[in-house]
Amino acid sequence: MTTLLKRFHYITALLSSSAILLFLYFQNSEVVLKYSYYSFVSERAQRTSHICLEDRGNSSWFSERYKPTVPILLNSTNSELHPNISSWWKELQDVPNVSNYTEVVDQLFSLFPDKEHYSDAGPDRCRTCAVVGNSGNLLGSNYGQQIDSNDFVIRINKGPTEDYEKDVGNKTTHRILYPESAVDLDDNTHLVLLPIKVLDLQWLISAFTTKNITQTYTKVPSTIKASKDKVMILHPEFIRYVHDNWAEGHGRYPSTGFLTLIFALHICDKVKVFGFGATSDRNWHHYYDETLTLFEYGSHGGDFENKTINQLHQENKILMYKGLT
Repeated sequence: MTTLLKRFHYITALLSSSAILLFLYFQNSEVVLKYSYYSFVSERAQRTSHICLEDRGNSSWFSERYKPTVPILLNSTNSELHPNISSWWKELQDVPNVSNYTEVVDQLFSLFPDKEHYSDAGPDRCRTCAVVGNSGNLLGSNYGQQIDSNDFVIRINKGPTEDYEKDVGNKTTHRILYPESAVDLDDNTHLVLLPIKVLDLQWLISAFTTKNITQTYTKVPSTIKASKDKVMILHPEFIRYVHDNWAEGHGRYPSTGFLTLIFALHICDKVKVFGFGATSDRNWHHYYDETLTLFEYGSHGGDFENKTINQLHQENKILMYKGLT
C-alpha cells in the first residue's frame, strides 16, 4: 500500500511538472508568434511606405543635387529675389524689361492665390504623380490608364489628350506652360506658369484682365481659359536651381520638360515619367505632330538633361516608361 501511494504521488508530481512545462512552452510560443506577427506587420508597413515615399538620402549623387528648401512656387512672401538670381533671370529675357518687377508681383498676387502649396509632406503622405512629356514614343504605348491612375497628372505645354486618350490618358491636374505655349484648360487643371521674363508675368495678369498683351517675341494668345483660383507660378530661384544643380549649367535655361520633372520630384512621393526620349527610329518629335526637335541644340542642354533623367531612373528616384523606343 505504501509503495502504491508513493507511485501515485510520483505520477501526480510528474504530470503536474509536465503541465507546467507545457503551459510555459505554449505561453512562450504565443509570445514568439505574436512578436513574429507584429514584426511581419512592421516590415510590411515599412516596405509599403518605401514603395511610395522615395528615400531622398540613399544616393550621394541625388543628395548632392536635391535641395528641399528651395522655393518652388512664387508668392508675395518669397518674391524678393536675391541679386544673383535676379540678374541671371533678367539675362534670359529676349525682350527689353521696361517694367518694375516689384509692382508686377504686387498686382500678380492681388489676382491669384497667394499661399503655400503642397506643404503637407510627411511620412504618411503617398502622392503618386505622372509627368507626361510629348515624345512620339507614346504613340501605340497604351499607357493611358496607367497615367490616369496617378494622383497628379502633370502635362507640358500644348500636349493634347483628345484623340490620344489610349496612349496618353485624359486626366490633367497640372499643366506647365509659358505664354508662347499657352492652351485653354478645364476648371480642374492648375495652370503652372514658367516665367522666363517679367513680360510672362504681365501676360498672365493681362490674360485674366485687360487682354491687351498679344505679342512677346512672337504672337501669343490675348487670353486663356483657365481657373484663376488654380494659377501657380514657378519661382525664378527654382528655375536657377534646376539649371545649376541638375542641368549643371548646360544651356541658357532648362527645358520645360526637365523643369517639370524636377518640380514633380519636389511635390510628389512617387514620380512616374512618360513620353520622354526619342522614338524607335531615334527621332525626337511630338506624338501629336512630326516636327523634328534638335534637342541637343538651342537654349537647353538637351543631351545633358536626357542623361540626367536616365541617371534619376538608375538611382530609383523616378520610374521611366519609355514607350515604343
